[in-house]
Amino acid sequence: MHYQPRPIAPEPALAALEARTLDNPDLASFLKSRPQPIEWPPAAWDLRALTLAAFYYHPDLDVARSNWAAARAGAVRAGERPNPNLSFEPGYNSTTPAGLMTPWILTVALDFTVETAGKRGHRIAAAHQLSEAARLDVATAAWLVRSRVRKALLDLHGATGTTALLERQVDVQQANVGLLERQLDAGVISPFELTLARLALARMRLDLDDARRRKAESRVQLAGAVGVTAHALGGLDLSFAAFEQPPADLPGPALRRQALLNRPDLLGALATYEATQAELQLEIARQYPDLHLGPGYQMDQADNKWTLGLSVALPVFNRNRGAIAEADARRTQAAAGFTALQNRVIEQVDVSLAGYEAAHAKITTAEAMLADLRKQERASEARWRAGEVSKLDLGILQVELNSLERARFEALVQAQEALGRLEDAMQSPADLPAWVLTSPRTTGLAVGRDQGDVDR
Repeated sequence: MHYQPRPIAPEPALAALEARTLDNPDLASFLKSRPQPIEWPPAAWDLRALTLAAFYYHPDLDVARSNWAAARAGAVRAGERPNPNLSFEPGYNSTTPAGLMTPWILTVALDFTVETAGKRGHRIAAAHQLSEAARLDVATAAWLVRSRVRKALLDLHGATGTTALLERQVDVQQANVGLLERQLDAGVISPFELTLARLALARMRLDLDDARRRKAESRVQLAGAVGVTAHALGGLDLSFAAFEQPPADLPGPALRRQALLNRPDLLGALATYEATQAELQLEIARQYPDLHLGPGYQMDQADNKWTLGLSVALPVFNRNRGAIAEADARRTQAAAGFTALQNRVIEQVDVSLAGYEAAHAKITTAEAMLADLRKQERASEARWRAGEVSKLDLGILQVELNSLERARFEALVQAQEALGRLEDAMQSPADLPAWVLTSPRTTGLAVGRDQGDVDR
């Protein structure tokens, strides 16, 4: 094997990033090769399609996969047996009479290390557990990529919906201000009433500007979460179907079980703990010295001499107690870390469930209020046609209706945000099938050796 340089320069790397697009033929092949293939080209880029594109492009997964490759290489290294040492020691006897015999003394010796007490097996076991932990880190990295894509897409959905509702509300309020201006000209109202309406319109326009700003920022954040530039998302039809209606009821115990038995970082912590167990066994085995076999040959002034050496380190001054104590402390540390992580996961799931239930209750309240106000709007429209109420009265009611629609939409977004926090606590989608939620060690996130996928 020979060294092959792979230089990295900022300019080519930047050019490669800017050249990334979502109509890449290689990306198309990747999407179509998934267990649940994506139709190409997608009619609209939804959460799953964008997530898979992020799995293809995002560098965080490349980092995790390279760490896993390094851990696998470490497992190969752990299984290698020590090479023998060869020594060559020529000598010269200056007192040998000239011409009687050769004065040269040539010595060749070998040194073979024989590992005892199963050291190699313990070393291999520790390396394999660390490799498994690195593999699970790939799943964790994949989930974090998916989580960022979902959050950015949800933020864009929230900003887009809020912008549309505010634009409609501004139009209605603008019409109301026009009606009030005519009433002021006719002397029906005071200037104070018109000023209040204009202030309300100004606040709506400021809210609209803020919503448009958040919409632009969310689009850039979505591009970054996918691993492309904002230009690559230009002109794409994005689908927000994943956020239309959150589930009404979530099985708390099943979700908690799913998180505790299948969350990749928890499984990775278990693998790390098993690695510390193997490392402790290795340090205990190192109490017993290895054997060194040293066969040798010597040509001593034309005489052939063979030797068979056997050496062993004497455990006189220490019995590896310090290394054993360190390995035992690392095992205790890994166990405590696993328990602490498990407690944090339980807390995250419970807090997220409580937040989701509160957000869902807010949706129910907002929908009930909205249904009642819509009835009032229909009744007011009928009365306006009959001449019983003015156009301004109807407009004021429509502004209130728009405000309540915004409140309902914001409640829906908040519920989806709470659902996202719950999914992050589980590190798997919350709407997994029932058989998955009741089966141990079945993650909702399947990550292959080269790329990852989310099967929902």
